[in-house]
Amino acid sequence: MADINLGVGGANSAVAGGYEIENSLKFEHSNAESLGKDQAQGTQTTWTFSTWLKRTALSDTSHSYQHVWAAGRSDLDNGTKFYFRGDSSYPENRIFFYMDNGGTQYLHGATSQSFRDTSAWYHIVWAVDTTQSTASDRSKVYINGELQTLVGVPGAAFTNPPQNSSTRVNDNGGVMYVGAANVNGGNRFNGYLAETVLIDGSQLDVTDFGEYDDDTGIWIPKDVSELSFGTRGFYLDYSDASNLGNDADGSTEFNEYNITAADQATDTPTNNFCTLNPLYKCADTTMTDGATNCDRTNNGNNTVRGTFVVTTGKWYWEVAVHRGTVNANYPFMGMTGNFTTEPCSWLYGDSKSFYVSGSGSVEDAGSYKGAGTAAAQDPSHSIYGFAVDIDNEELYWYTNGTVNNSGNAYSISTSVGNSDEGMTPFLFMFTGANQSFNFGGYSVITPSSAASDANGYGTFEYAPPSGYYALCTKNLAEFG
Repeated sequence: MADINLGVGGANSAVAGGYEIENSLKFEHSNAESLGKDQAQGTQTTWTFSTWLKRTALSDTSHSYQHVWAAGRSDLDNGTKFYFRGDSSYPENRIFFYMDNGGTQYLHGATSQSFRDTSAWYHIVWAVDTTQSTASDRSKVYINGELQTLVGVPGAAFTNPPQNSSTRVNDNGGVMYVGAANVNGGNRFNGYLAETVLIDGSQLDVTDFGEYDDDTGIWIPKDVSELSFGTRGFYLDYSDASNLGNDADGSTEFNEYNITAADQATDTPTNNFCTLNPLYKCADTTMTDGATNCDRTNNGNNTVRGTFVVTTGKWYWEVAVHRGTVNANYPFMGMTGNFTTEPCSWLYGDSKSFYVSGSGSVEDAGSYKGAGTAAAQDPSHSIYGFAVDIDNEELYWYTNGTVNNSGNAYSISTSVGNSDEGMTPFLFMFTGANQSFNFGGYSVITPSSAASDANGYGTFEYAPPSGYYALCTKNLAEFG
């Protein structure tokens, strides 16, 4: 079985093109975040759903189902939906597509591939017209522009929906959710959604929503604002922070469940930002808030890494540091070129890493380089800023906006021996809670200043120093 799992770098994310997506919406299962609305009568046989998404946690035995979209009645066996699934029975994190009407199962199939990449954006289109005479034309699924061949799951062979069968989409008396299932808003999605669209009454082609970039061959978005959405269709562009359930087409509104203005993000398919990598962590480590916040329940060695790897350039990011109580030196944070050590291993003194401790010391490959102003215990008042120059092997380190070391750079050497492999931001904890990263695309700590880099990318508490840039694909294309 093919496994879509790049792990770092966002290599299959959309790149710069003629159309730009400005915003996305962050969804968090543990915060019960979703959008929902009561449905009114529309076309139930013919529709097209499209969305871009970026995962921030995989489905596992503790959270098996992650629903992206669902429409139905009051029970699981009476709906139309699709979701990621990963548990003891289906560990692969494939995408399941499901149609049921009144207890009659019309379609229950899954992709043959796994979709485990948490560094990149996917585009999913589900185009349905059950009036088609050819069975295989009645339900079409596209991922990143490619038509998928759905397969059956154990105990249920794949079949196409019967001709003229009704789905639960646009079903008067039913409900519809984005980022959750159709039963009490449960089984929610972890990640970001952008450009979420329903076309009522038309089965559109995938090329109405995206196209292949001429230079890179990467699937990129098209402007969908001029499409005909139909009577019950909608267009969620997530651009209004005060009303993130707003339909830009104007025909419907979604209720916001535990969604606030702080959940709006600038991490999008046309400018993908670095996050923490949920594929690399200990079992007792939890990543939340769009894979920017890291917590753990036990003491012990634990390392987490970023999703982007860089070999050149000048980069800036921030961490809201919580020093913990067992050892005031923890956590350690900086950059590493070590991609072989297991996440529950000891990374302190690693020859391929440089870092700053919570107590304010700087070390490079285990060698003490100096000290600066330590982080306070309260992470909301303790922001470390990292300005790393890979090319000149320098680190400028800031505490609450004030540069340490009298404004002089700390010399680092670990980047030289790892220039081919590259380096990624990392965090090492023995103990500690709620270490919150801000790479610029989203942060659980809402910046008061909303400062950006010189290209206008990222939202930070403190302005990046001149010449240093947020870790996002637009900047990587120019400087990385």
